Amino acid sequence: MNPEKPSCCSGGGGADAPEEKNRAVSLSDYGPLIVLVGFSLLAAMAKQLHYAGGWDTRTWMHDFMGFFLVSFAMVKAFDLSGFADGFQKYDLLAGPCRPYALLYPWIELALGLGYLGHVFPNIVYSVTIVVFAFGAVGVLIALRKGLDLQCACLGSTLKVPLTRVALTEDLAMAAMAGWMLF
Repeated sequence: MNPEKPSCCSGGGGADAPEEKNRAVSLSDYGPLIVLVGFSLLAAMAKQLHYAGGWDTRTWMHDFMGFFLVSFAMVKAFDLSGFADGFQKYDLLAGPCRPYALLYPWIELALGLGYLGHVFPNIVYSVTIVVFAFGAVGVLIALRKGLDLQCACLGSTLKVPLTRVALTEDLAMAAMAGWMLF
């Protein structure tokens, strides 16, 4: 493991010693994240053009969250073991429970398909709130400890740092699901 920029794919998951932050994060570090979020936004907008009656924010949010979750699940599935290694370093449930880390991309995929298919929406919203709010707590703890980790949000193939952006992502997904639920 390179001490200047640890990889989420290395080592034994949650058992690794914390690493202190030692480099500045730049906008270019978020390139893969920006691309996936941007494409999800564009896909949802394109789909919105199909619906009769004009713009509907709730339907657009459904589609955006669906595309977002399916895309993020897909990149995690490219290297499931590597994703789990990185996720275990900061997620409160994945750390002690590797099966949850290995199952997480499939949870995201199921939620994404639920949004796109408008299947059992209240269950999908509720599970989204729990998963992402709980995930935000783990990210917040890692950030407060000053850990220098790669965010597992894009699996192990695309590298982005674990920063407040990951926390914002988790909280935004929980908030959007909460808005649709209530």
